[in-house]
Amino acid sequence: MFKNYLKITWRNLLKNKSFTIINIAGLAVGMASAALILFWVQNEASYDQFHEKKDRLYQMYNRSKIEGEIWAWGNTPKPMMAALKQNYPQVEQAARILRANFLFTIGDKHLTLPGSFTDPDFLTMFSFPLIHGNPKTALNDMKSIVLTEKTAIKLFGNTNALGKTVKIDSVDYFTVSGVMKDLPNNTRFGFEYLMTWKYWEKTNGGVDKNWGNNSVATYVVLRPGVTETYFDKQVKNITRSQSEVKDIDVFAHPASKWRLYSKFENGQIVGGRITTIKLFSIIAVFILLIACINFMNLSTARSEKRAKEVGIRKVVGAGKGSLIAQFMGESVMIALLAGIVALIIVYIFLPPFNTLTEKQLFIPFASPVFWLIVVTFILFTGVLSGSYPALYLSSFAPVKVLKGTFKAANAVFSPRKILVVTQFTFAIVLIISTIIVREQLDYAQNRDVGYKKNNLAYTFMQGNIEKNYQLIRNELLTSGAASAVTKTSAPMTEGWSDSWGFSWQGKDPNTKIDFNMFNVDGDFSKTMNLKIIDGRDIDIKNYPSDSSAILINQASLKLMKFKNPIGQTVMNGDRKLTIVGVVKDFILQSPYEPVKQMIIQGPSAWFNVIHYKLNEKNTTAENLKLAEAVFKKYNSEYPFEYHFVDEEYNKKFADEQRVGTLASLFAGLTIFISCLGLFGLATYMAQNRIKEIGVRKVLGASVLGVTTMLSKDFLKLVGIAFLVATPIAWYSMEHWLQTYSYRVNISVWVFAIAAFVTTLLSIVTVSFQAVKAALANPVKSLRSE
Repeated sequence: MFKNYLKITWRNLLKNKSFTIINIAGLAVGMASAALILFWVQNEASYDQFHEKKDRLYQMYNRSKIEGEIWAWGNTPKPMMAALKQNYPQVEQAARILRANFLFTIGDKHLTLPGSFTDPDFLTMFSFPLIHGNPKTALNDMKSIVLTEKTAIKLFGNTNALGKTVKIDSVDYFTVSGVMKDLPNNTRFGFEYLMTWKYWEKTNGGVDKNWGNNSVATYVVLRPGVTETYFDKQVKNITRSQSEVKDIDVFAHPASKWRLYSKFENGQIVGGRITTIKLFSIIAVFILLIACINFMNLSTARSEKRAKEVGIRKVVGAGKGSLIAQFMGESVMIALLAGIVALIIVYIFLPPFNTLTEKQLFIPFASPVFWLIVVTFILFTGVLSGSYPALYLSSFAPVKVLKGTFKAANAVFSPRKILVVTQFTFAIVLIISTIIVREQLDYAQNRDVGYKKNNLAYTFMQGNIEKNYQLIRNELLTSGAASAVTKTSAPMTEGWSDSWGFSWQGKDPNTKIDFNMFNVDGDFSKTMNLKIIDGRDIDIKNYPSDSSAILINQASLKLMKFKNPIGQTVMNGDRKLTIVGVVKDFILQSPYEPVKQMIIQGPSAWFNVIHYKLNEKNTTAENLKLAEAVFKKYNSEYPFEYHFVDEEYNKKFADEQRVGTLASLFAGLTIFISCLGLFGLATYMAQNRIKEIGVRKVLGASVLGVTTMLSKDFLKLVGIAFLVATPIAWYSMEHWLQTYSYRVNISVWVFAIAAFVTTLLSIVTVSFQAVKAALANPVKSLRSE
């Protein structure tokens, strides 16, 4: 019996080649699209979930009331780690981690590589296995270093790096105590080496006991049986008990929520990337559902062609169950063929998809679990797509069929019409959403940043740059490489420091207000092309007292409510600061949020970056060549590395661009699958009405009239889909836009464009078959009459 069903199924597929091709193509594209999205979703959901101790692994967080709201943040004081290990028996292990960036020298080889300072427990807390070395002792010695495998190869080639020596920052020699497997792409960490915390203390003035400086990430592993709720109660007052800071609570954030639940509002988790994960999971499900709807529609559209087959089978004794099995077998067969094609599509398009999403996804061909999932996925798709057609076709009454009185229903609300409306509803929602995402992205990108990004570059201060800063600055200017130079505490696109320890006349002492902090040298506003709206720039050369001078931005002025800000005093603890100028607001952090209040301090001990405005009279290549010569002259052991501010600023839009591109891609695929199904439906509708068309043409109907007749029913369905999709899309995108303070308003023209695009594509798809049917010779269709 099974063999007989298989033969019949295969013959039916070969007999109706166009039907088979359309169904396989639609299902294959749908399955491939869903598979790519699910690969991405799985990667996101698995971030840092491979650690053996993940169920007991936490990051310490702070919580405090600032500016009338409760804030939560993941940076903690450096001494917290030691206090946790010494005073809290619930903690089994603890480690800090802080970013490092050093020059590595081996012979003539010089490489600047990103790494981290951490404590010895780190390697046994996290599951980053060592290829060589002992994780329990690898970070015990101050001059020990652990390299990732790719870094070891960069430095020492393919030889075993364990025990070898590397020079750090032209100062100290370190011994390689461990070689770690390269980090997987689904972890929050991105270091290429690990150095001991003892070395940080040696190079930064010893043990930092300041509980007011939140600058490191602190991780703990709790002892078995200790719950998060219990530990939070115990650790809540750790900062209060160890310092004079009396308004900060501490709590633990579990590893299971680091990636997907990282957004806090009023001190509580409200979501994060989980929103995007859910969104694309829904998209994957709907794309697959749309592909299945195509199959259902095309199968039921062919009902009249298969009605006699069903009738004869029932007369000779076939039961409804065996007919359902046959039709389900056909759909599973098509799903199997589509699954093979989908796997090929995924294999071909996975590399560009990785480039788009900045992932390293791969197909685990050697995994039995993967093949089990593939088979289950194909069977699920086959059963889902074949369920309705199987039940529908097997329900035909043989008497009506064989008498010739059977006629497929053409009800106003037939299941087929509902499926088409469902299909196009989702497609239109995606089109509208894509347009709004793009509009929001353009809106933010076109926002005035408050300074001129073009021709503005920066270099991190390493090696002898700080010592030779004045010489470097002078030669950059005299060589013609730059027209202005300044040094700052952070790049112009990043906020590395903030503080709430400021007070001024009229400030409520009970209100904690957080300011972005930015340390600058002379010529800051000139280099950045900032607009000073009141007062002057900081100028230590002409005004020696500017060592305690500050600039404030417009947001700070609005908050402080000074009518005449120049000369006003702002206290930072015991330090007296004087306002010498007010600058126009400029974007330091998120382009989607209001500019935060900022205090720009004069010369201090904390500088990390040299900014230089490249000379517009030269080409960029000429300027960089001149700049490289200057930096090489005064910092010869370090490679010349530079960053353009405009490029770094554009990276702030990477997530939104990625979401927009993915939405556009899957909206296009959804429309393609929907139109493919519409094309198949139009083909079969035209074939079923071929005699009607012939009679109409004999009676004088025009090609346009016949085309309109065949097209209008489909266009009505698309119109209904648009009416259903519009409120859904509006609600969804309005909710999404609420997450941005700086946002667009949803315009009517967005819906008009979506309606125009969908209608146009539908007309093109349906009209092709409609015109073909209208142009057919009526003699051929009426020959048997």
